[in-house]
Amino acid sequence: MATMTNGHSKTKIHTSIGLKPEIRQKMIPMLNQHLADLFDLMSQTKQAHWNVKGPHFHALHLLFDSFAEGLEKYVDVVAERITAMGGYANGTARMAAANSKVKEFPTDILAGREMLKALTERYAAVGNSVREGIDVSDKAGDAATSDMLIDVQRDLDQWLWFLEAHLQEQG
Repeated sequence: MATMTNGHSKTKIHTSIGLKPEIRQKMIPMLNQHLADLFDLMSQTKQAHWNVKGPHFHALHLLFDSFAEGLEKYVDVVAERITAMGGYANGTARMAAANSKVKEFPTDILAGREMLKALTERYAAVGNSVREGIDVSDKAGDAATSDMLIDVQRDLDQWLWFLEAHLQEQG
């Protein structure tokens, strides 16, 4: 039985996953960081969804909501991977806010183009962090975590492409 510290107390969590404890001990904090960042990115995307204004309101409102739904799925997947590995998922909004490395979303913008720019910057940063997590988990020999993060990365890259496409001018 693995003993993990959740930050407040010791919790005994059993797992029969065939990863060495030292690999799990390395993956769990990294995954908790991704959990915080993805949760924060999801909430920032909802912030943009609720507050966007301008001539492309409807399209952006729907686009941002679809991204937030996709991120919610990955928040759940990452949290469940943490607990399956015998860790403790730090998954409350307050925990995410305290631990996220994602830059705070600006509260002084409403225009669609400015929302797109702010989200583009944040999706790129989270995407780069997840890409690093893929390398870390791959080098550690945790193929399942690497594979899971590749799925996250694939969607983050596509969503980033969608955001950037809205910012490109024809000409």
